[in-house]
Amino acid sequence: MSDVDERPAARVICLDRDGRVLLMHWYDHVDDTEVWEPPGGRLEPGETPLEAARRELTEETGLPGSAVLDRHVEVDRDFRWLGTRFLKRELFYLARFAEARPPVDPGALTEEERAAFRGCVWVEELPEGVDPPELASLIEQLTRNPDAAEQPA
Repeated sequence: MSDVDERPAARVICLDRDGRVLLMHWYDHVDDTEVWEPPGGRLEPGETPLEAARRELTEETGLPGSAVLDRHVEVDRDFRWLGTRFLKRELFYLARFAEARPPVDPGALTEEERAAFRGCVWVEELPEGVDPPELASLIEQLTRNPDAAEQPA
C-alpha cells in the first residue's frame, strides 16, 4: 500500500496574451502514465499559498512569480504520482502575460522533477488527460471575474 500525501500545494494557471494556457508535461515512470498540468507544487514550511505559487512558477518555468495574481480557486484533488497517493485541496492561481507564448526556462527543477519532465507547451485547447480534469472550468472561474482583467506581466 502506498503512502498518502496531504501536504498543501498551489498551482498557477498561466495565460498568454492570446488566451493560451501553459501546461507542463510529466512522465510517471512508476505508474507508466503521462500528466499535463499547470505549474505548481507543495508549500514550504512558513510559506503562504500565494508565495508558493509565485516561487513554483519561477522554479518550474523561469517566468516571473510577480505575474501571479492574488486570486485563486480551491480544488480538491485525488491523484497518484510516483507511487504516492495525493489527497489534498490545492489553490489554483491566475497569471497573465502580455506576450504570445512567453519563453519558458525550467532551469530550477529538482532532480526528481528533471527525471519526470517531458517539456511544456502553450496550448489553445486542453489536451485529453489534462489534470485536473476540470481545468477548463477553473480557467473560466478565474477569468470571468472583472478584476481578472488586471494588466498582464
